[in-house]
Amino acid sequence: MPKSRSSGKRHQPCGLGILYEDRDILVVDKAPGLLTMGTEKEKTRTAYYRLTDYVRKGNAKSRARVFIVHSLDRDVSGILVFAKTFAAKTRLQDQWDRTEKKYLAVVHGKLATPTATISTYLAENTAHVVYSTSDPRKGRLSHTACRVLKETKEFSLLEITLLTGRKNQIRVHLAEKGHPIVGDKKYGERDRAHKRLALHAKSISFKHPFSDRQVAFEAQVPGYLNALVGGMDQEVRGSAASSI
Repeated sequence: MPKSRSSGKRHQPCGLGILYEDRDILVVDKAPGLLTMGTEKEKTRTAYYRLTDYVRKGNAKSRARVFIVHSLDRDVSGILVFAKTFAAKTRLQDQWDRTEKKYLAVVHGKLATPTATISTYLAENTAHVVYSTSDPRKGRLSHTACRVLKETKEFSLLEITLLTGRKNQIRVHLAEKGHPIVGDKKYGERDRAHKRLALHAKSISFKHPFSDRQVAFEAQVPGYLNALVGGMDQEVRGSAASSI
């Protein structure tokens, strides 16, 4: 399946590295600080807005557009998948529970076991803060699998497999277990030394919506995460690789 990329840099989207593009999908590496979609207060500083401009090549009259398949929190970096047709969006979302999504996180402290799966019912209060509840009528069952890759005196580097995709799920689960993500201002500790959230969407694997081939994409690990844990082993470091 051939790759299709814009030949010039004029309309390359700021804060978004294009990992792969064809007629059906667009896979990007999002920088931290960029919203996936617009809000009442912010309409244009989003991945959606910038990628819409990108596929239109700056032509405001173009009908080309992108469709949001999933989202990342503003402060999370890493892989985002967009569809370029409504049919592709529908097919991707229909298989989303079978899509493999892996993250890297640097958390405070050391976990009691090298692997763990956190399962709770997650709910959201009126202040838009997500929390765990024992009442299944109030929350949605959520599962987060964690594996320790490296430990330092202060931090642990975790590989996380997102088994369900709820709002703020990884951040809430780790914080409630006593291991908040470094730099998490909403659910974590007050830490003036680390202002950036140490959470990165590392890789994703799914069936292409029309070829039905299994495809996989991996984003390069930010230098910020490397610096927190003193560098990572070769198998942990991504190289912006893709397999399709």
